[in-house]
Amino acid sequence: MTRRRLYRGRDLRRAQNIAELRAMAAARVPNFCFEYLEGGADDELSLQRNRSSYDAISFLPRTLIDVSVRDLSCPLFGSRVDMPVVIAPTGFNGLLSHQGDLMLAEAARDAGIPMCQSMVSTVSLEQITATGVRHWMQIYPFKDRDNLAGVVRRAEQAGSEAIVLTTDVPLFGNREWDRRNYRAPMKLNLDSLIDVAMRPRWVWDVLVPHGMPRFKNLGGFLPPGQDSARNAATFLSTQMDPSLNWRDVQWLRDLWPRKLIIKGILSAEDALRAKSLGVDGLVITNHGGRQLDGCTAPIEVLPDIRDAVGPEMTLIVDSGLRRGSDFVKARALGADAAMSGRATLYGLAAGGKPGAARALEILRTEIDRTLGLLGCPVLAELNREHVRIPKG
Repeated sequence: MTRRRLYRGRDLRRAQNIAELRAMAAARVPNFCFEYLEGGADDELSLQRNRSSYDAISFLPRTLIDVSVRDLSCPLFGSRVDMPVVIAPTGFNGLLSHQGDLMLAEAARDAGIPMCQSMVSTVSLEQITATGVRHWMQIYPFKDRDNLAGVVRRAEQAGSEAIVLTTDVPLFGNREWDRRNYRAPMKLNLDSLIDVAMRPRWVWDVLVPHGMPRFKNLGGFLPPGQDSARNAATFLSTQMDPSLNWRDVQWLRDLWPRKLIIKGILSAEDALRAKSLGVDGLVITNHGGRQLDGCTAPIEVLPDIRDAVGPEMTLIVDSGLRRGSDFVKARALGADAAMSGRATLYGLAAGGKPGAARALEILRTEIDRTLGLLGCPVLAELNREHVRIPKG
């Protein structure tokens, strides 16, 4: 009898789902890279809840409805996207594949969806906007506001549609499994070095001949010659500003003339405060389970936040989405779209741009099939009547 096992080879066409791309990624990249991608904070309770909360939501399909033609598109900030997916901002992607952020941007552009670029990406924001992708720029609240304003002005000059301010990292979360790969900050232990030596495909893609990836959007923040991923990570951890507050949101609103999105909202009270300051959209997230452990799952509070802010404010949910059906559940519960972080990174780590494109293709196929089986051929017509949420 054949046992069930996920494919771990190189043929991206054989990946049936995101979990299979995850297995392929784990086989290709060193463990220290995979653990950075995969892990959560402390006991990883938030990480687990993010996933289990989607599993607990059930569908209530309708039948005898013509679903021969299905429409996955929806409006997002006044322009349509081909499906309700946004590439989430994730840092250090150059460690998964050479110029990983550029590959994600091209995959997003080809799929007709936006990409939110991390401030700690290893490709310049100008290179990303030049791809023609619908570009959002994420920023961290570093202490040096003058240099932060410089990044915002660069994004404006490059044509970015939105600035996304991450507010849930006043301090770094406690990611213990990630730290176990190191003998000192950003210095791999012996087991990890041996593991790197056993991944020649990754070495020749990422390290040779390019060398350690470098941060391309942080020149003003870093000491001279300290812009490599190895040297800068420890320094950047000292630049997070625990004094960040609503006055800083107002400062950014006054500085930035286009769409302003706050990422890190989990309460209706905070959502209303953001709305009162002229914020255009919110990302409801617990940072993928990587910050405060024991946190509520974003999908659990999405309906309450939607009820609080009303239908006109753009809401994007993040954390825990692994299937196209999860994006359908998010739309049904009030999200305009949802962000894909790990799901598309598994594809990138498994096979560069083709892997990222394969991840988006899988999600599109699953969203399309879910709409058909649900008896709701038009994504924009989804509502809470299509799902059931556990009581309590």
